[in-house]
Amino acid sequence: MARILLISGSTREDSLQTAALRTAARVAPPGVTAVLYDALRVLPAFVPLERRIPGSVALVREQVEAADGVLFCTPEYGGSLPGSLKNLLDWLVDGPHLTGKPVAWLSVAAPGQDDGARAALEAVLHHGGARVLRSACIRIPLGPNAADAHGLVADQQFHQAAQDVLLSLSRSLAPPEPPAQPSWQAYSSLYPMVPQTDTSALRAGGRPRPTYWQPPTGS
Repeated sequence: MARILLISGSTREDSLQTAALRTAARVAPPGVTAVLYDALRVLPAFVPLERRIPGSVALVREQVEAADGVLFCTPEYGGSLPGSLKNLLDWLVDGPHLTGKPVAWLSVAAPGQDDGARAALEAVLHHGGARVLRSACIRIPLGPNAADAHGLVADQQFHQAAQDVLLSLSRSLAPPEPPAQPSWQAYSSLYPMVPQTDTSALRAGGRPRPTYWQPPTGS
């Protein structure tokens, strides 16, 4: 079971980004548990070299460390990341919490409307040592009224797309399979002269004589 933490960069309860991630958590495919982080607004401002870690910071760090992967969805403010999301990332980059962590992003904006935010997000994630899985990053543009009164996206096509995103991310989490070892036949085709020992001389009381294996000739 893959555990994916969903982090929205918006502090608005009715934001399109949060609605998209909330919906993704509801329609997660079998084998994937998606959990929406919802405490962005209560994180205190990042203080470098802070020894006394606030409880809300310790909690998000624990959630990131417990997750197999993290999916971000953020709006763009002022040509970059919202300050609230950058603040969260600063708390994570301050330690090893993102090191080696598989991450991806989901964009619900139209092309060209969040390029600055995505570039800044990837820059911070790379700085924190996260592993950005580009195969799982995707753009699914949504209209401003896509979310219903319950803060969910009702569009069935988006449901399928969200499932595909989570499935792609979970599959990317699997470690690559080790390369298969060549068979004995493959080795023998590369090196047809394989030293062996002729044991007939041992039965006759003499010293063993080296012989060589020869590939069989066709009939």
